[in-house]
Amino acid sequence: MSGIIITCALTGSIHTPSMSPHLPITGADIARQGLEAAQAGASILHLHARDPVTGQPSAALEHFNGFVPALERDTDAVLNLSTGGSAVMSLDDRLAAPLAIAPEMASLNMGTMNFALYPMLGKDRDWLHDWEKPFLENTDDLVFKNTPRDIARILSSLGVERGARFEFECYDLSHLYMLHHFADRGLIKPPFLIQFVFGVLGGMGPDPENLTHMLHIADKLFGGDYLFSVLAAGRFQIPLITMAAAMGGHVRVGLEDSLTIARGQLARSNAEQVVKIREIVERLGREVMTPDEVRATLGLKGPGRIHA
Repeated sequence: MSGIIITCALTGSIHTPSMSPHLPITGADIARQGLEAAQAGASILHLHARDPVTGQPSAALEHFNGFVPALERDTDAVLNLSTGGSAVMSLDDRLAAPLAIAPEMASLNMGTMNFALYPMLGKDRDWLHDWEKPFLENTDDLVFKNTPRDIARILSSLGVERGARFEFECYDLSHLYMLHHFADRGLIKPPFLIQFVFGVLGGMGPDPENLTHMLHIADKLFGGDYLFSVLAAGRFQIPLITMAAAMGGHVRVGLEDSLTIARGQLARSNAEQVVKIREIVERLGREVMTPDEVRATLGLKGPGRIHA
């Protein structure tokens, strides 16, 4: 089998601080856990920021600057900044830091969708911050907005103008057709790194047959011009990405996607998840790709050139 890319999504915008004491919140914590994940074998670090005081998802450049320079300095990992931020942010807010930093890679959600997180309220807990419970409750009326106009703006401002390549996040079958539409328009060029996202209420469920069908349609639309990776939320993380690895795909782990390392057991760090999936994929005969191998495969502009 070919080499495999391990992406690690360090903190995200879905989980709240009360859910795990190991979720990195401050810039120093995100930088430390990113370094550990890279040392464990993650060649791409998928990055969100948080307010270091409240733990709320943040789009502020100052909060990204709390860890991006350290990760640039201390790792050779590919830094992949989110353009999704949080569904409660405006597009201008979500783009502020990526436009200023101009990373090698950025994530791009390929459509507007419901983004329901309120099922996570099912477990009783003591909330550390006043914002957490209302934030989750209100997701029964939450839409993540990424219209074709929004997508075109991101592709132009970050891709065409700043040289970023994208992790195309596809939460549903329709997102593959939207990606194909923008390829037809000439705004993106292969190879495409397509991230199949399973388990968010509002997107596709974490069923193995959904993965095989997404692959079938992606083959039909993109032929040999794409690589696929898989992430799955919560307890479905390891089973579904193991399936993806066995099928020749790439994998994403991290506390953004799941807070656990085993059933009922919180992961102590992002690196712990990287170590676990690395052992699994190597037992499957896959060789973990280095950051430089990822750069060559995806045609990235290279380290040391991420600022505009």
